[in-house]
Amino acid sequence: MIKMNNPHIYKRIFKEIRPYTLYVILSVLLGAAGVAASLYSPILIGRAVDFIVGEGNVNFTEIGKLFITVGIMIAVFSVSQWLMTVINNKISYGVVKSVRRQAFDKIQKMPISYLDSHSSGDTVSRIINDSEAFGDGLIIGFGQLFTGILTIVGTFFFMVYIDYRITLFVVLITPLSLFVAKYISSKTYSMFKQRSEIRAEQTSFINEMVGNQKVVQAYTHEDENEEKFYEISKRLEKSSLKAIFYSSITNPVTRFINSVCYAGVALIGAFAVIGGDGALTVGMLFSLLSYAGQYAKPFNEITGVVTEFQNAYACAGRVFELVDQPGISDKTDTVPISNLKADIKFNNVEFSYTPDKPLIRNVNLDIKSGTRVAIVGPTGCGKTTLINLLMRFYDVTGGSITLDGTDIRDISRSELRHNIGMVLQDTWLSNKSVRDNIAMGRPGASDEEIKAAAKASHAHSFIKRLPDGYDTLVGEGGAPLSQGQKQLLCISRVMLAPPPILILDEATSSIDTRTEMLIRSAFMKLTEGRTSFVVAHRLSTIRNSDIILVMKDGNIIESGDHEELLKKGGFYKELYESQYKF
Repeated sequence: MIKMNNPHIYKRIFKEIRPYTLYVILSVLLGAAGVAASLYSPILIGRAVDFIVGEGNVNFTEIGKLFITVGIMIAVFSVSQWLMTVINNKISYGVVKSVRRQAFDKIQKMPISYLDSHSSGDTVSRIINDSEAFGDGLIIGFGQLFTGILTIVGTFFFMVYIDYRITLFVVLITPLSLFVAKYISSKTYSMFKQRSEIRAEQTSFINEMVGNQKVVQAYTHEDENEEKFYEISKRLEKSSLKAIFYSSITNPVTRFINSVCYAGVALIGAFAVIGGDGALTVGMLFSLLSYAGQYAKPFNEITGVVTEFQNAYACAGRVFELVDQPGISDKTDTVPISNLKADIKFNNVEFSYTPDKPLIRNVNLDIKSGTRVAIVGPTGCGKTTLINLLMRFYDVTGGSITLDGTDIRDISRSELRHNIGMVLQDTWLSNKSVRDNIAMGRPGASDEEIKAAAKASHAHSFIKRLPDGYDTLVGEGGAPLSQGQKQLLCISRVMLAPPPILILDEATSSIDTRTEMLIRSAFMKLTEGRTSFVVAHRLSTIRNSDIILVMKDGNIIESGDHEELLKKGGFYKELYESQYKF
C-alpha cells in the first residue's frame, strides 16, 4: 500500500531530480526574477496614484517614468516566466524519460515470477500512463510551487514595509486555505490511487482483447466484452468523478477565504486612509490591495492543483513500486564457462511455484554430453517447468542442477543462456524483416548463411513467396504469417547459430505432418554431438531420442529409450497407444 506520507517516495522523486540540479537552480533564479518584477510593479503604480490624487499639479513626467519602469518590469516578468516554463518542461520530461527507462530496464531483469503474477496491462499502464501523470505533476510543482513560495515571502515583506497591522490581518486569515487543502487532500489520496488501479485494469483488458480479437470473434464474445468494458469504464468514471469532486471543493473554499481577506484589507485600509494620520495614502492602499491579492494567489494556485498533485503522487508511487522491485541478480563471483562439454545433472531437484503446492520432487538425472533427451507426459506434469529450471527462469527450491559439474546458480544467466538455444511453442517475432528475425541470435550473419538456415528448417520456400522475400516486414505478433510459418522462422533462428545445448519445447506443434518429418531429419543432424531436450506431445517426434523421460505429477516415473519403455508396458505405452492405436 502506497501512503501519502511515505518518505521513500519523496526521496525517490528528489533522487530523480538531482541530475537536473543546475536547471532547478536556474529555474528558481528565473522565478525569483519574475516574482521580484511582479512585486515591484504595485509599488510603482501606487506612487503614480499618489501623484495623481495628491495636492497640486500632476507631474506627468514622473508618472511617465514610473509607467516606463512598470513596462520594463512586465517584460522581465514575461521573459523569466517563459524561460522558466521551458526549463521546467526539460526537467519534468527528462525525469519521465529516466523513470520510464528504469522501469523498462527493470522488466528486462525482473524475475519471470513477477511477470507471471502481474497483468501486462497493469505493467504497461505504470510505464506509460502513471509516469506521464507523474511528469505533469512535476511541471505543476516547478511552475507554481516555487514561484508561489517566493511570492508569499516577497509580498509579506512588502506589506510589512507599508503597514504591519494590515499585514498581520492578511497573514492570520489567508493560511486557513492551506488547512482546508491539507484536510481534503488527506481524504482524496485513496480515491486517486483507486482511479489509477482501475485505469490499469482497463488498459490490461484492452490489450488482452485487441491482441486476441480473432478468438473473441470466433467465440462470438463481442457483446460480453462490450459489457465488461462498459462495466470497467463505469467504475473508472465513478472513481474519477468522486476523486475530482472532493478535491475540487478545495479551490472554491480557499478562494472564498481569500476574498474575505481582500475585502477586509480594503475596508480596514479605507478607514485608515480617511481617518488616519496620513501614514497610509491612497496609493499605498492600492499597493496593499494588490499585494493582498498576490499573497492570496499562490494559496489559491497551490490548493487549485491539489488534484494534480494527488494524482501525480499516487502515480509516482506506482511507478517506483515497479522500479524498486527486486531484480534478478547473479553472484559476484560467477564461474565462467570454457570448453563446454554440456554434461548436465539434476541432483534431488525440488521446485514449487507456491510453497503450499509442490510440483517437482526429488528429480535425479545424469545426462551425458551429446545425449538426445525427450520429456513426455500429460499436461501440467512439469515438463516445461523442468526446462524453465534449466534455463534459470526460476531457481530450484531444493537440490541443484549442474553443468559440467558447476552449479548453474554459480554461472551468470547471460552466459548460461548464451550456450542454450530454445524453440518454444509460443513463437515471438519482432516488428522487423524476415531476415532480421532469423539473424536475431547472430546479427552479423551473411545472407548466404541466413538462407542456408532457412533451407535447413524448410522455411525458404514460403519466404520466397512473400511479397518482398527476406525483406518482408513482419508485423506485430508475426502478422500476417501463419502460426506454422512463425514457428519455422524461430527454428531457422536456432539453425543459424546452434549452441551446445538445444531445447525444443513443442517446437513443431503448429507444423503440418509432412514438414514435421522433414524438420525432424534436420533436427537429428543439428543435435548430433549436442545435448538436447525435446518436449513433445506427438510421440512420433521423439522415437529416436537416446533417453525418454516420462513425467507425471512432477515426478519422473519412467525412463529409457522408445523400445525399452514399450516393453515395460507402463505409462509410456499407454500414452503411445492412445495416439496410435485405432
